[in-house]
Order: sequence, then structure tokens, then C-alpha cells
Amino acid sequence: MLVAAAVCPCPPLLVPEVAAGAAPELDAARAACTDAIGVLAASRPDRLVVVGPAEQKDRGPHSQGTHGSFRGFGVDLDVHLGQALADDSDGADDTVAAAERRLPVSLAVAGWLLGRTEWSAAPLEGLGVGEPLAPERCIQVGGEIAARADRVALLVMGDASACRTLKAPGYLDERAAGFDADVARALAAADVAALKALDAELAQELKAAGRAPWQVLAGAAEGAGLRGELLFDDAPYGVGYLVAAWS
Repeated sequence: MLVAAAVCPCPPLLVPEVAAGAAPELDAARAACTDAIGVLAASRPDRLVVVGPAEQKDRGPHSQGTHGSFRGFGVDLDVHLGQALADDSDGADDTVAAAERRLPVSLAVAGWLLGRTEWSAAPLEGLGVGEPLAPERCIQVGGEIAARADRVALLVMGDASACRTLKAPGYLDERAAGFDADVARALAAADVAALKALDAELAQELKAAGRAPWQVLAGAAEGAGLRGELLFDDAPYGVGYLVAAWS
């Protein structure tokens, strides 16, 4: 059963080494992410599942300890998804698998965030989901995740629209602000029905990479009776960044 969730954006710019001189501009977003992850730890989960958007080659499960890197952004910085797995005979296959796979960017950012908090509250795993994944399938996956343990927590990575200004990655789309406001309201109220009803086609047009992860959250939270709090809502660089905590 889902007992807590944190929703965070996943731009590489959250990592100060990547942002370089612009790092202070996202200090408030980083602080909100830290607070949201604190809610996860306080929920005393049996398992943490980290969900984020991924390109086709990086979709699917990622074991605890899987390696990620920001070298593609010109920064000599590596991360892991939680503490690296112990190298013992019983877990040898998992250790090899984690060493061979690489985290998608969204889960690498999650690994960096968890590393800041020195996460040790529960075992964890990652799941990369494709942006085109149908809402019905997202909801089904979320239900399956919630059933994995008595107390499951979710760290949900994903940006809102990337079309809020003329200089945004997707240019200006007048529908973007309204879409982001709807998502913000749903996250603030832990409104499962509203997240389920998000328009996948519109989200893709607005380059809202968080749509599929948010709908996984909706499936996991069905019947959990969680309450929500919106911790951050802004659109630096024309991209909607939302941070929320459900408990």
C-alpha cells in the first residue's frame, strides 16, 4: 500500500555542478525537494520506488545501486540510485545488472537528490517509463507498485510543460500555463481522479515529461487516502517545475 509520495522535477540543472553559475536560481526548488523526500523517510516505508521519464533504451526497472552520470552535460559527476548493492554471492546477479545498466537522466537526478539526504530509510528500486505510455497502463503499473509491500513510498520525477515562455525549450504555447495549473492543483489536493484524467496527447504537445510518472502515482494512490501539499510551483527557463508531498 502507498503510504507516502514525493513529486519532484528532474532537470539536470537541479544539480549545482551542472547549473554552474546559474545554480542559485534553483535553490528554492532544491530545498523543496529535500523537504518532500523528508516526508518519504518519515513515513517509514518498507520499499521506495523511484519513477521517472526515460528514453526507450532506459525504460524498465533499475536496481538499487545502478550507476548514473552527468558527464553528458560536461560535468565529471557520477551518482548511484541509493547505496550501492553489497557484493556478495547471493546478490551477485543483481550487482552485475546494476553495474551494466545506466540510469536515465530523471533517475540520475533522483539519485543525486537521495544522495543529498543520505537515504537509508528503506530498500529502493527505479522505474523508467516512456512518455507515450498510455494512461491506463500507467495507472495499472502504479497499482502493481503499491501492492509490492505493506508500506510503499514513491519518488515521482517529472517536469511540467516546457512551453511557458518564448525562450522555453518548446517555445510559447498559451495552453501550457493552464495545464500546469491543473497539475499543481491536483498535486496540492492529492486528487487522484484529476491526475488520471490528464490528457496524454496535450501533455506530449506541451513537452510535459511528468505526465506518465504522475499517472503512475495516481494508480498507486488509489484508495490510499493520502493528503497532499504543494511545496514549489514555478517556471524558470519557461519549464514548469512542481514539488509536492503526499502522506
